Amino acid sequence: MIVRLAMRYRLAPVALVAAIVILLPLLFPSAYYYRVGALVFIFAFAAVGLNLLMGFAGQVSLGHAGFLGVGAYAVAIGPAYLGIPSWFGIVAGAVLSALIAFVVGRPILRLKGHYLAVATLGFGVLIAIVLSNEAGWTGGPDGMSVSRLVLFGWRVSGADTWYWVAAVTLLTGMVLAYNLIGSPTGRALRAIHDSEVAARVLGVEIARKKLTIFVISAVYASVAGSYLALFNGHITPDVAGFLRSVELVAMVVLGGMGSIAGSVVGAAVLVVLPQTFTALHDYEHLALGLVIMAFMIFLRQGIVPAMVQWRTT
Repeated sequence: MIVRLAMRYRLAPVALVAAIVILLPLLFPSAYYYRVGALVFIFAFAAVGLNLLMGFAGQVSLGHAGFLGVGAYAVAIGPAYLGIPSWFGIVAGAVLSALIAFVVGRPILRLKGHYLAVATLGFGVLIAIVLSNEAGWTGGPDGMSVSRLVLFGWRVSGADTWYWVAAVTLLTGMVLAYNLIGSPTGRALRAIHDSEVAARVLGVEIARKKLTIFVISAVYASVAGSYLALFNGHITPDVAGFLRSVELVAMVVLGGMGSIAGSVVGAAVLVVLPQTFTALHDYEHLALGLVIMAFMIFLRQGIVPAMVQWRTT
């Protein structure tokens, strides 16, 4: 009984997000809002994976958009040059990202602090450079078009369709993340985050756990990148750029590190606010920066953890 109650409470944020997903379309006056909602869900999915790495394992990654780029170009290059279907491109991109994360993660995850941040930054920059320079495959800085996703004869197109596809994927990713957090691996990650020395004394295989969560977070980012490319129908190397990596980190920090629901809130804020401030024209970026600064000053733990703390006090 206690276990069931714990599981039900842990998955309560998933139920809340599901309710919001279902009710939001009732308030949408046009298809444009479906597009914004789909983008929120796609970036939230990537942020959930990054939060597992940063918020629970305590490992900083400033090049995570590199995996976004791998997934995005997998669904672009695969159908265009290899003749594989788009859905298989999503799988291939996820597998390739996992392999890259495994190979790259073994040496760089031995680093700590700002050394690790710089190493992951270098990885992200390297991926962006490769995508820009290999014009024969990627189209260079101009990018390339992406074939639409087809599943069992059903062509996935339109903002409203992608809204539901991205939402279901996000909810699935949240459930998997919560289950991982509640598993022995999740408890080991939290121990590593608090103190690697203490975790090692308790018998935690630190290097193995770090590598495992790095690979998992890379798969999350790759799938999000594939969805983003398929949704937009066109992709450029900017998807793997440094600013995109910073945006993902900002989503995690703004929503709350160590909070899966916070990843969704952070993604919603950073996707919706720029759309809201477009009416300000030249002052759009100034207003966005001021709002983010206000959040960080008054909600230092992140939006969701701060709200939880206020509710319990």
